Amino acid sequence: MGDRADEGGEGVTTSKSRNKAGAGLKIERVWTTEGVHPYDEVTWERRDVVMTNWRDGSINFEQRGVEFPESWSVNAANIVTTKYFRGAVGTPQREWSLKQLIDRVVDTYRTAGEEYGYFASPADAEVFAHELTWMLLHQVFSFNSPVWFNVGTPSPQQVSACFILSVDDSMDSILDWYKEEGRIFQGGSGAGVNLSRIRSSKELLSSGGTASGPVSFMRGADASAGTIKSGGATRRAAKMVILDVDHPDIEEFVATKAREEDKIRALRDAGFDMDLGGADIVSVQYQNANNSVRVSDEFMTAVENGGGFDLRGRLDGQTIETIDAKKLFRTIAQAAWECADPGLQYDDTINDWHTCPETGRITASNPCSEYLHLDNSSCNLASLNLMKFMRADGTFEVEKFVKSVEFVITAMDISICFADFPTEKIGATTRAYRQLGIGYANLGALLMASGLPYDSEQGREVAAAITSLMTGTAYRRSAELAGIVGAYDGYARNAEAHKRVMRKHAAANDAIKPTGTVATAVQREATKQWTLGNKVGDKNGWRNSQASVLAPTGTIGLMMDCDTTGVEPDLALVKFKKLVGGGSMQIVNQTVPRALRSLGYPEEQVEAIVEHIADHGHVVDAPGLKPEHYPVFDCAMGERSIAPMGHVRMMAAVQPFISGAISKTVNMPEQATVEDVEKIYFEGWKLGLKALAIYRDNCKVGQPLSAAKKNKAAEPAPAAEVEKVVEKVVEYRPVRKRLPKKRPSQTISFSVGGAEGYLTASSYPDDGLGEVFLKMSKQGSTLAGVMDAFSVAISIGLQYGVPLETYVSKFTNMRFEPAGMTDDPDVRMAASVMDYIFRRLALDFLPYERRAELGIFTAKERAAQLQAEAEAEANGADLTAMAASAPVETPAEPKAAVAQPAQEMADVAAVKPAPSVGSSTELLEAVIGKAADAPLCFTCGTKMRPAGSCYVCEGCGSTSGCS
Repeated sequence: MGDRADEGGEGVTTSKSRNKAGAGLKIERVWTTEGVHPYDEVTWERRDVVMTNWRDGSINFEQRGVEFPESWSVNAANIVTTKYFRGAVGTPQREWSLKQLIDRVVDTYRTAGEEYGYFASPADAEVFAHELTWMLLHQVFSFNSPVWFNVGTPSPQQVSACFILSVDDSMDSILDWYKEEGRIFQGGSGAGVNLSRIRSSKELLSSGGTASGPVSFMRGADASAGTIKSGGATRRAAKMVILDVDHPDIEEFVATKAREEDKIRALRDAGFDMDLGGADIVSVQYQNANNSVRVSDEFMTAVENGGGFDLRGRLDGQTIETIDAKKLFRTIAQAAWECADPGLQYDDTINDWHTCPETGRITASNPCSEYLHLDNSSCNLASLNLMKFMRADGTFEVEKFVKSVEFVITAMDISICFADFPTEKIGATTRAYRQLGIGYANLGALLMASGLPYDSEQGREVAAAITSLMTGTAYRRSAELAGIVGAYDGYARNAEAHKRVMRKHAAANDAIKPTGTVATAVQREATKQWTLGNKVGDKNGWRNSQASVLAPTGTIGLMMDCDTTGVEPDLALVKFKKLVGGGSMQIVNQTVPRALRSLGYPEEQVEAIVEHIADHGHVVDAPGLKPEHYPVFDCAMGERSIAPMGHVRMMAAVQPFISGAISKTVNMPEQATVEDVEKIYFEGWKLGLKALAIYRDNCKVGQPLSAAKKNKAAEPAPAAEVEKVVEKVVEYRPVRKRLPKKRPSQTISFSVGGAEGYLTASSYPDDGLGEVFLKMSKQGSTLAGVMDAFSVAISIGLQYGVPLETYVSKFTNMRFEPAGMTDDPDVRMAASVMDYIFRRLALDFLPYERRAELGIFTAKERAAQLQAEAEAEANGADLTAMAASAPVETPAEPKAAVAQPAQEMADVAAVKPAPSVGSSTELLEAVIGKAADAPLCFTCGTKMRPAGSCYVCEGCGSTSGCS
């Protein structure tokens, strides 16, 4: 880790060198009461945090007697305890109270603020510390995760979550890139890099040979990221790789992940384990990075007008090839349609809003695309919980919001004074330009609670006004800090450019034409903040070259008990809520009844509508709910999901008021076409976005198979019916059902990784499997004895009524030697003998729909799925014409793969009890009757939910990105 700069280091100021005597900040109380410590205003309670795997009940984490406010949810307390408390569990050094965590962080910020001259007096420093403590205690805002991990501990004081690296056209630089990226991954953060300086594979080396090209070096970086992940990280390495659209290797870059997706399909159909986290997925390349193409206005104009576009050499800028711009744009959209990569970054728009162009262009972003600034730099983030500023009458607490932004932005700037960085280059740039990323969470919940549809003009007006007020206030405070502790070191050479961008923000604010009372009040205050801030900035300069971004807010959103993350709408109207003492329950989001009251519904109707949502998961046909109010309750997924352009329009509404960009993926339905992707990417450019990525449902193989989706007829059983089923199970006393003396059986010889054995399976004449015997060694050997005992245990369990699918779900994917190739055409690869045996038993004795849920198929069924998908894709161009004459059958349920008659499957679904679920995503799957494209958490195994352009686990707080 790079050492933090001492007095006199680049970009670091001290109270002696920069602060004018008595010119520090005067801090006024906003949330706190003089003479009363924030901790004394809340009721505290002791809890036991025991994290279990919901599938098998095993304990992942245990710490008893932790202390949290009574108002904090079980989930928030669990995540803070497991993720942020420092010290070894079971030792006296282990933190056990939220007080200790907050004090560790806030005391460090206060001490640094006093040391570097931010406060006028010790009394002001104390008020500042109390205000920060109150806001953190009441979940008004949160710093990003590295602050909670590192600040106030013996570890290096890394406070940044987002990093941008650089790489030049030399082997030394490329190897430095590998090393620097590895250090960042090791710390659990993410980094992005633009590879466009590297010579293309169509250019010559000085030795006379041909260059390898950037795509070849991506392989090494991808392998490095995968190795670090497998070396112990609880989430994948988060990285972004970018290539300019005029690079001669752009077509190869665009196709990289789409080609690998074809490879995944082929290996999957051959029996290899290609699921996320599967044993064989590591053989596929480029899976540890998000890819983005940096497009220019010149290119997009050529796409619009149908012209040619030049690809230029990296050394001399000479044209190497002229291509059809429309064709390349189509190739980009086709690849994104197939595998969600690449996204687009709009280069000229990004650099038009750049405050420091004299220092260098913005060429790259962090992995989630919200941080866009200079190479070799970093950004620390913090996010406000917007629902904490909504009054009971639906109005917005503008004054408290302004004051809260002041506190947060001040604390974030103080952190740069004491922070450590992974490399000296990143440390020097960050101290010189002091990039900050204030943002927010719970926008979707705020709009719904206000009775405003997410995809509506009024909803976008409120979002734009709040975002403008946040950034305007942040820059105004930054200008005030510049008068106290000095402008950022790079300001002098970039002063005119910085002022120009501030005027652009202010002009965009003036262009908001609010119609609602909330948007009007917020926008009026935003105008004041921009006017005052630019006036102060003209005199003092600004302390920070960047102030705001919209991050995913995955883990910290859960810490703040937010219903929605970042700029996202609600995921669904129903979700899981963890209960004290263990267990969980399904609830309707609390924003729903609040929204209904805002819309004027009486309490009796509110209760009836909420009950309908609890039963059905949506508002359609809810008793007494007016159809014109349906859009208020539209979500990211479910019966009424927000259209892709609705997400793009919301991004466009807030983008002019963000220093950086927005972490958000635009989800598209499975039946979306390549033309739809082209339209989204083109409109993103027209609407002034800086970056945009899409995800088409089920476009990746490393997700649940389309055929594994539950039949739509399989509606979850009503709650009352489920309770009755459970009640019967509790009262039921198992009775062993022995097999008759003469029973049908089959014996299969098998080989797993070269180890041979025999499996004999006996069944009841009319009712499935009842006995298994395994033989893998000579009689009398230890292994033979263990196999005999295991066979008896499984057989007795089956005869007492343990479902075969329970054994299958437990023993498949169990990994130990011998493992590897088998001689069974239906199960080509096995992670162990147990994995093979129970996959084989599933194929022989479980009906198709049960196996589909478990992801176990015969070779013939996999081939039929592939054929059906290919046929559907081949017919995709004719979908529009077909829709005019007949319903179109999507590839979601290929008939060729169905091994059971449709009526039989429907009958089975009708009597099947509600499926077991462990997260809000899985609950949503049960409600809507189809699988959601979300990875499983590497830590606890539950299905994650979207958070910006990555995913977060509701169970343990792990994320798949860099938030």
